[in-house]
Amino acid sequence: MSDTIPILFDDVLAARERISPHLQRSPARSYETLDACVGADIQVSVKHENHLPTNSFKVRNGLSFMTALEASLRSRGVVAATRGNHGLGLAWAGKLLGVSVTIVVPRGNNPEKNEGMRGLGARLIEEGEDYDASVEVAGRLVSDEGLTLAHSTNHPAIIAGAATMTLELLEQQPDLDALVLAVGGGSQAVGALTVARQLRPELQVYGVQASGASAAHDSWHAKQPLKTASARTFADGLATRSVYELTFPALRDGLAGFVTVTDAEIAEALRQLLKTTHTLVEGAGAAGLAGLFKLRQQLAGKRVGVVISGGNIDAETLRRVVAMEI
Repeated sequence: MSDTIPILFDDVLAARERISPHLQRSPARSYETLDACVGADIQVSVKHENHLPTNSFKVRNGLSFMTALEASLRSRGVVAATRGNHGLGLAWAGKLLGVSVTIVVPRGNNPEKNEGMRGLGARLIEEGEDYDASVEVAGRLVSDEGLTLAHSTNHPAIIAGAATMTLELLEQQPDLDALVLAVGGGSQAVGALTVARQLRPELQVYGVQASGASAAHDSWHAKQPLKTASARTFADGLATRSVYELTFPALRDGLAGFVTVTDAEIAEALRQLLKTTHTLVEGAGAAGLAGLFKLRQQLAGKRVGVVISGGNIDAETLRRVVAMEI
């Protein structure tokens, strides 16, 4: 695994030094009612990344990227494709640091995330059928306008920013046995593997992906990169059709296991988090708990960390989840 992890632990420490003046630590909390819901004598620790600015761990990634960018590139502006949280994090960092940000989202994207990015001053372009198509549009803007691409996953500073989350969590909960993490592009999971290798080599990291957007899961089991024809899930942060060169080798070699969960299972986990933690959770933010439900016999009696990686669910989707229409 050491040869396939794309960043060093020193990169994580440097990222934390750059971002910590601007971000407070997110809480790590336990809930007896959640433990009882999961069962199997599992003690669950919840990392509340939904309490960060922009309500998502992606603000770590965006701020890490922006603060590592040299002045000449900042002055030209940054572009990214997103389903929302990566764009919100970049827009927040751009507003903080005075960097022009252009965000490309698919047509029909979460309207409240779109509004949030515009509110932070980003130029928003709605083009492409899905996230992967919007990535192609962002690449065109790099060529046409000389902007710097801030890929949501495939950049060392992005992964280092995501890794600061696990660094915090292991300082807050040093006795964890396992982490169960949602995987879209994989920055969060690869960040966790980077930190675990240095601080807790025995810590097991499991991946979870939506069954309707299972490219990374399928690739992990096949031990080779695969693409899917579509990415259909209400958990928009997981809706990718491919894997990425910086993260897939580390996921392939480092994860202890990888499961998929249906939208119905994600929605049920979301309802349980609303009931037990009383905080707002989006689909991707509930996927880790949905995966833990699937892995609970394997992880019986363990101390397990899950992450509410985002809380930017739109009102209509939340209504459907609460009404048990998903």
